[in-house]
Amino acid sequence: MEKDYLIAGLRVRMDTFGKTETQAEAYLTDTEGEADIVIASAPEVLQSRQPQLSLESCEYLATGSSFYCQLLGFDGMLIHASAVVMDGYAYLFSAPCGTGKSTHTTMWREAFGYDRVLVLNDDKPALRLENGRWYAYGTPWSGKTAQNLNMKVPVGGVCVLARGTTNEIAPFSGAAAVFALLEQTTRPLIPGAREKVLELLDSLLESVPVWKLYCTPDKSAAYVSQKAMSEEAKRRFE
Repeated sequence: MEKDYLIAGLRVRMDTFGKTETQAEAYLTDTEGEADIVIASAPEVLQSRQPQLSLESCEYLATGSSFYCQLLGFDGMLIHASAVVMDGYAYLFSAPCGTGKSTHTTMWREAFGYDRVLVLNDDKPALRLENGRWYAYGTPWSGKTAQNLNMKVPVGGVCVLARGTTNEIAPFSGAAAVFALLEQTTRPLIPGAREKVLELLDSLLESVPVWKLYCTPDKSAAYVSQKAMSEEAKRRFE
């Protein structure tokens, strides 16, 4: 049965099951209105190409892919990142799989308190440009974990992680930053989609502090990134 959900500020209509349905429960809405996004998933198609995956996993991947593809039409995009909320701002940590995104955000929680630092989405937060300001949203699609919250939070910073022997953070911009983030978002093969992604990335880099962090896998890295990112967010937005 089709149900309506409020995800990233948009009414999303879908008929789903399994993990997708369970994680989307917190996003259900009983208000009336036309759907902004309609998801008609076909998990069987994906499973035919990747038979090692269960139908439930294919449903989760297919519905998420459809949502983030359609999100481009609402000045929104996916950034593969682990996103946390602290003191009223969202901070996103992006990197290739296995680099330590979730490890770093877990260290933020350990360093600054589990009540003070919340996980907005552990893998696929949605970002939207609204009235000239970038906001991060939790979504039901959060990778392998169920860590996501139905919240809208202004973006305080985006950080690209890399492993290092010491903890060093610096502003990140230009072509290198574009390509790093381009690797961590969707690039649908539909007319105009790639141009839209580049347009949104350009706006993000102009409007939000973007960083490159070389880090070690210990709590000292959290102190380094939090100090730089939170101070710049307060300086720029308050």
